[in-house]
Amino acid sequence: MSSMTEPLVRRLRPFTSTIFAEMSALAVSTGAINLGQGFPDTDGPASMLAAAQQAIADGANQYPPGPGIPELRQAIAEARLADYGQRFNPDTEVLVTVGATEAIAAAVLALIEPGDEVIVLEPFYDSYPAAVAMAHGVLVPVRLRPCGDPAIGRFALDPQALADAVTDRTRLILLNSPHNPTGTVLTHAELAAVAAVAIDRDLIVVTDEVYEYLTFADGDAAGPGTGDGAADGARPVPHLPIGTLPGMAERTLTVSSAGKSFNVTGWKIGWVCGPAPLVAAVRAVKQFLTFVGGAPFQPAVAGALRTEREWVGGLRKSLQDKRDRLCDGLTAAGFEVVRPQGTYFVVADIRPMLRRAGSAADTDGLTFCRTLPDRCGVVAVPQQVFYADPAAGAHFVRFAFCKRDEVIDEAVRRLAGSSV
Repeated sequence: MSSMTEPLVRRLRPFTSTIFAEMSALAVSTGAINLGQGFPDTDGPASMLAAAQQAIADGANQYPPGPGIPELRQAIAEARLADYGQRFNPDTEVLVTVGATEAIAAAVLALIEPGDEVIVLEPFYDSYPAAVAMAHGVLVPVRLRPCGDPAIGRFALDPQALADAVTDRTRLILLNSPHNPTGTVLTHAELAAVAAVAIDRDLIVVTDEVYEYLTFADGDAAGPGTGDGAADGARPVPHLPIGTLPGMAERTLTVSSAGKSFNVTGWKIGWVCGPAPLVAAVRAVKQFLTFVGGAPFQPAVAGALRTEREWVGGLRKSLQDKRDRLCDGLTAAGFEVVRPQGTYFVVADIRPMLRRAGSAADTDGLTFCRTLPDRCGVVAVPQQVFYADPAAGAHFVRFAFCKRDEVIDEAVRRLAGSSV
């Protein structure tokens, strides 16, 4: 076949389009409610938005420093110390990136050689396999499996499956907690199992913690940095960074961003923190990807990290209410849902609804989601696209609840009234 008819290199051909682009385009073309892509439909704190506008007016419109402006790097270091007791030198151990997606891609490109294996939790965010493919690496999934009653259960990590996945070619574990798309927040025991494997086999861990502040009531311990005590008495599930565990600081790169914490997903201000040699490796790659970005947004995010923590606590509580609103509505509509401990997303099993509609033989989530907008005017995302073996997740779909209450209510009304 001519290289002109198939110009894209073979390893990247599976990644020509994302499911989010497809489903969002479907929402636009059909006028459906988009509960597929995870972006809020309300803005972040007014003071932060005003600070960005002021920065533009003040001339912060040219290239910022390559590692990020000092004010933001210092604010990130302060937040990690205040929330988790982690100490990072803002000059050498903090790097500002164009969102968490760039941070992860740059880390993978910097740290693995062709043929190296990268362990990921499955289902996985769709940029992870693409980043591994760009680096000529080998993706090795370790599946999270549903456990317990769905109403109070979760997707759990099997420590033995993780240990069994490691080979002599394994170089890196790409972790994600709070986990997209399942909503699982890894427990201390699960993280300790990951740490034990990483230390024993001398592996690097890159941990994606973009939903670090967005965990919900499902336990007795308070989560750090949220600024609220959960008025109903229930405390949010605690997020524990794996880099705080013994022996892990020197081998962990922690990734986060402002997008999810402050409702500014379009600003693309992310960061990576870790030991200076690992951060320097990521910076070496990052400078040839985007070089820099988000000049007027960086001082605004720095200010928000210092002054808008109470706002983030309010966002967390609001999202918890939205989670419950959507879970209850989906259950009433006939889905079986796994109530998430964090993130923006609810995973729903479509099989009970299909059985009720007399079409139990068709449990393909991709077909279900592609036809759902025409059937009832709602967009979801098929979870099978987040699996190396799509059949393993074919009966699950993902709905986003980071929307206004009236939008969630209308989506639930449409789903309950449909014949699917």
